[in-house]
Amino acid sequence: MKEIEAAMDLIRRGADELLIEAELVDKLKAGRPLRVKAGFDPTAPDLHLGHTVVLNKLRHFQELGHHVMFLIGDFTGMIGDPSGKNATRPPLTREQVLANAATYREQVFKILDPEKTEICFNSTWMNGLDATGLIRLAAQQTVARMLERDDFAKRYANRQAISIHEFLYPLCQGYDSVMMKADVELGGTDQRFNLLMGRELQKHYDQAPQCVLMMPLLEGLDGVNKMSKSLGNYIGIAEPPKEIFGKTMSVSDTLMWRYYELLSLRSTDDIAALKAEVEDGRNPRDAKVMLAREFVARFHGERAADEALADFEARFQHNAIPDDIPEVRVVVGAGMPIFKVIKEAGLTGTTSEALRMIEQGAVRLDGERVEDRALPLVAGGRVVLQVGKRKFAAVVLA
Repeated sequence: MKEIEAAMDLIRRGADELLIEAELVDKLKAGRPLRVKAGFDPTAPDLHLGHTVVLNKLRHFQELGHHVMFLIGDFTGMIGDPSGKNATRPPLTREQVLANAATYREQVFKILDPEKTEICFNSTWMNGLDATGLIRLAAQQTVARMLERDDFAKRYANRQAISIHEFLYPLCQGYDSVMMKADVELGGTDQRFNLLMGRELQKHYDQAPQCVLMMPLLEGLDGVNKMSKSLGNYIGIAEPPKEIFGKTMSVSDTLMWRYYELLSLRSTDDIAALKAEVEDGRNPRDAKVMLAREFVARFHGERAADEALADFEARFQHNAIPDDIPEVRVVVGAGMPIFKVIKEAGLTGTTSEALRMIEQGAVRLDGERVEDRALPLVAGGRVVLQVGKRKFAAVVLA
């Protein structure tokens, strides 16, 4: 029983909701490897840390000895999941889907054990589902049930268009669970309706319903919005090592612990001990350096991690940036010239003074001297600005 409790502790770590917990305990007690599913539509070629929240949880299941199925939605990707959207999402072409899927396969194995991972494509069974089969599948749910989904309900109430093919998406995702005989399905909190659809369809096909484990949506570098490439507040796992390291170091001290909980492969005991050390007076930058190094090592290897750390120390610590610099928030939107950001951050009294300091070579951005006075800074992330020898500010770009 202690083994089951330990497994449940690891499974619950960082999770937002688990349905139904008692059912999962029973499945674990059965003693067989569980079939654990997570699906990703290849809508973009690059994964970022927000995507890896679910991947890390799949890794936990692998560590517990279960069978992980990484599903690439090459069929559903051509429908387009509107979850969380207020409009129909344009479907991808077959060529886009295949190109993105190939990139996904390369990137997921930076986290998952390839020897314990089954890569699946839902076109394998969906392409064989003829018109009769699709109609029978659609007959399993009513329009009223579909309109219970939050985004559909809002769009219907606002008289915004809902295409009929969008109703097929959750049905197809649920049918994936049937065909894969999933015991557990993972997904983000925005996938709740789709994940539960799998349970409903499995019951119809006389299968034991899957348990559903929902992971929270990861905040981006700004600490406010969901990590997103379009918002520029992301850390891509294929980015250069120095970029990953530097972006990680830019997060706030509070957000750092959120990243530790959801993204680090360190044990909860190790993280708790580290947090206690910081609370007792250890510099939080030390903990952030450890996290940044972990990310780089995972995605690029130990050597790259050592080089990124050395580069950071050379650029920041050797410039003697104080540990207790004030943090300010500046709304920059789609872009604001750095001289205006300097003034808004309170580092100069006027924009003309900011311009003069840049021309004198007295302004540094993340340790690097600024030469372009019109350098645009966009929302997302946190930068360290230095004006002269003694004025510093950690600027959260909103």
